[in-house]
Amino acid sequence: MSLPGDAGKGTFIVPADAVSRLRLIRTDSIGPVTYRQLIARFGDAETALKALPDLARRGNRQLALHPESEALAELETAATLGAHLLFLGTPDYPALLSGTETAPPVLNARGDLALLDRPAVAIVGARNASAAGTRFARQLALDLAEADYVVVSGLARGIDAAAHAAALERGTIAVVAGGVDVPYPPDHADLMARIAEQGLVIAEQPPGIEPQARHFPRRNRIIAGLSAGTIVVEGAPKSGSLITARIAADLGREVMAVPGSPLDPRAQGCNLLIREGATLIQTAADVLEALSTLSGQPALRFNAAELLPLPDYGPALTPDPAARAALLALLSPTPAPIDDLIRLTKLPPAQVASVLLDLELEGALTRHAGARVALG
Repeated sequence: MSLPGDAGKGTFIVPADAVSRLRLIRTDSIGPVTYRQLIARFGDAETALKALPDLARRGNRQLALHPESEALAELETAATLGAHLLFLGTPDYPALLSGTETAPPVLNARGDLALLDRPAVAIVGARNASAAGTRFARQLALDLAEADYVVVSGLARGIDAAAHAAALERGTIAVVAGGVDVPYPPDHADLMARIAEQGLVIAEQPPGIEPQARHFPRRNRIIAGLSAGTIVVEGAPKSGSLITARIAADLGREVMAVPGSPLDPRAQGCNLLIREGATLIQTAADVLEALSTLSGQPALRFNAAELLPLPDYGPALTPDPAARAALLALLSPTPAPIDDLIRLTKLPPAQVASVLLDLELEGALTRHAGARVALG
């Protein structure tokens, strides 16, 4: 079906199988990696949904599929809010984010979708930011926005809010931990409304969901995944800002940090990042120089027409007891890289992916970051 679009991109197209995709995505235990593998193995969401109960029964599990009525209600709520659902593998989905291993299968977006076609940089930092740090973040965001970069952040107090406010008129994206209609913190309701009107608000969670602690690391991976680089302006060593920076590094994106006094705890995380190899940032010119080496790479050209394809796990395969036994012999409660399992078993990657998917849906396997798996 098609919906009229006011997002700067003409008519916005909703996939014909949107309800099936949502049901698959919202089914408990189906994460981003599992979703991709199910689509690759079965071809489409509807076929995967039909196969799931049988796959779960092999491990004596009962898997409750997400109800069709709730998927329809989510689509209707999004339309009421003026939000669009961006499905992985469709032209409107953010191209740079789509190439990451844990890209959300669906995003709710309110605002100007055209911002997703422009180069973006993340600015994150301490909630209890200093006056100097807030002023620096504000000026940095303004300068980068004037250089035609979209500023991405997480709508938190302190550095995030300063960056959003400064870049609002030229382009900013707020990635929120809860629903696209749930301001957090609550005192940022006005800022969130302004961003939805002039910029773009993105959420992985369905509308109406209040943010929980586990949602914030997921939000951080989206911030890093949308951006060519991540800048940290103040942050403790174990803060969410440092988590975002480390995710960016794992994705091969540029990591930048603003140095600070060693006597200020808010500068310890930034100084640590610089010591580990992050680019030291003092002005927007430093950021532009750091990002200039990336601008020619195809994955960083921000053209939705060049959407990165889903991984090719091969066609659906008949379960192979010998392959299953070989993999179970190598698996343990300690996470192991999937590449190692392929190398040690000498099995085709599609066969390994098929067996691991079966084990996961049976409840016998857990996925970990960095394409690693473990029993349990």
